[in-house]
Amino acid sequence: MYEQISLLDTQPYNNNFENKPTQKVVVRTDGEVILYSNFFSRQESDHFFHNLYSSVEWKQDKIQIFGKNMPLPRLTAWYGDEGKSYTYSGIEQHPEPWTPLLKSIKSKIEELSEVSFNSVLLNLYRDGKDSVSWHSDDEPELGKNPIIASVSFGATRRFSLKHKISKSRKVDIDLAKGSFLLMKGETQHFWQHQIAKTSKPVQARINLTFRKIY
Repeated sequence: MYEQISLLDTQPYNNNFENKPTQKVVVRTDGEVILYSNFFSRQESDHFFHNLYSSVEWKQDKIQIFGKNMPLPRLTAWYGDEGKSYTYSGIEQHPEPWTPLLKSIKSKIEELSEVSFNSVLLNLYRDGKDSVSWHSDDEPELGKNPIIASVSFGATRRFSLKHKISKSRKVDIDLAKGSFLLMKGETQHFWQHQIAKTSKPVQARINLTFRKIY
């Protein structure tokens, strides 16, 4: 079963935000994934993108593949509460202190998700050659059923999900600027996700995935 999500196929979400975000439940079984397609306005999104692009301490980590150290095909940064380190794919991240901008984004994310996050992984996809391969956010320090709150600024990129057991179950979502994707429940146990490379001309995208480290 394959599904492609259109940002037009959404329903109003009843909350207290001035500009009502729209929501669509993308995954309902073996976890829950909810898309809020216009969580941040275009003006907010552009402001966040340009500020983060120029102010974040971006770095390019390396990952070992078949015995060779290869640069990750994207730039990353890790911010969070003191002591909230994180290790994935053999890369150990130590947090930079929260900036006022990241705190303001986190506050709005927490208001809707009703979760208190203590860290965030930032990814800068410079062009269509940058990507992240199939994976689940299931590292031990994230706990049993981690809640991942993902927001996107800049260019639209395709986010794909596939079920680990039912291989035919796949979902593609075009994440535009200002979108907020919330993954919770058993999602990380049963699903993998990726941002694939694309040969289409595409500008830079910044993605923030808020997490809770235990």
